[in-house]
Amino acid sequence: MMATPHKASRAIAASNRPRAHRPFTGRTAWTIVGFLAPAFLFVAIFTYYPLLVGGRMAFHQWSLWNLNETPFVGLGNFRTLIVDPLFTHTMLNSALWVIGSLIPQFVIGFLIALGLRKKFRFRGLYQAVVFYPWAVSGFLIGILFRWMFNSEFGVVNDLLMRTGIVDTPVPWLANPKLAFLAVIIANVWYGVAFFAIMILAALQSVPDELREAAAIDGAGRYRTLFQVVIPTIRSTLVLTVLLRVIWIFNFPDIIFAMTSGGPGNQTHIATTWMIQFTQQGQYGLASALGFIVVGVLTVFTGIYLALLSREGKS
Repeated sequence: MMATPHKASRAIAASNRPRAHRPFTGRTAWTIVGFLAPAFLFVAIFTYYPLLVGGRMAFHQWSLWNLNETPFVGLGNFRTLIVDPLFTHTMLNSALWVIGSLIPQFVIGFLIALGLRKKFRFRGLYQAVVFYPWAVSGFLIGILFRWMFNSEFGVVNDLLMRTGIVDTPVPWLANPKLAFLAVIIANVWYGVAFFAIMILAALQSVPDELREAAAIDGAGRYRTLFQVVIPTIRSTLVLTVLLRVIWIFNFPDIIFAMTSGGPGNQTHIATTWMIQFTQQGQYGLASALGFIVVGVLTVFTGIYLALLSREGKS
C-alpha cells in the first residue's frame, strides 16, 4: 500500500526535526566520573605522585644511606651539578647523541621508505625485516651490540680482521671516542625503522596525480622528489624529527646497556648520569638532574605542539 503525499511529507518533516537530547543529570555526571576515575587514579599514582616526590627530593639533601637527615638545601643540588665538570661534558654528549643519531636515522630511513614505496617481489617480507628492530627493547639492543663490539670475540672485530681492514682487535668500548661512536651506531640501527615507517606512510599519502603532473611538465626524478614530494610531506617530516629529538634525548637504554656511561664516565648523557646517581643512592642529585632533563624536554615539546597546531590550522 503506497503512502499518500501528505503522509510522506509529514514523515520527511519528522525525520528533519531535531531530536530531543536527554537532560544532563547528576546520575550522568557520576557515570562519567566512574568511567574516568580508574584512568585518573592510575595516572595520579604512577605519574603525578612520583613527580611530586621527585620534586621534593630535588630541593633536599636526600641520600639513600642517610634517610634520617634530609635537610632542605634549596638550589644546592642544582649548583652541585652545574659546577661539576662532568655536567658540561654530559650536556655536550647529549647534544652529540641526538644529532649524531638523528641525522643518519633520518637519511637512511628516508631512503628505505623511498625504496619500499615501489612494488617488488617479497616487499612485505622486506618491510617486516626493516621494521623489526623497532619492536625490540632498546636495552636488549644495547646488550646485543655490546657483544658485537666486544674487543676479544665480537663479530665487528672479526669481520674487520677477516677483510684485512685492521690487523689487531679494536677496543671499541674501552676507548672513549670509539665507545661513543659504537653507541651511536647501535642507536642509528635501532631508530632507522621509526623514520622508515613514518616517512613511508607519508609518501603513500602523496597523490599520484602530483607526480604525473610533474612528469608531464618535464620534471625528472630528483626534481619531482625535492620540488613536489618533499614539500607535500614537509609537515610530517618536521613533526617526526622533533618527536624523535625528544625521544633520543630521553633514551638512555642503549648507552646504559653497552657502556653504563664508561669508560671513565666519557659516554654519559644526562639520563644515564641520572641513573648513576640513583644507583649511588644520591636521590637528591638525581631528582635535580631529572628536573633539568624535564625542562629541556618541555621546551622541545612546546615547539612540537606549536608546530603541530600550526600545521593543523594550515
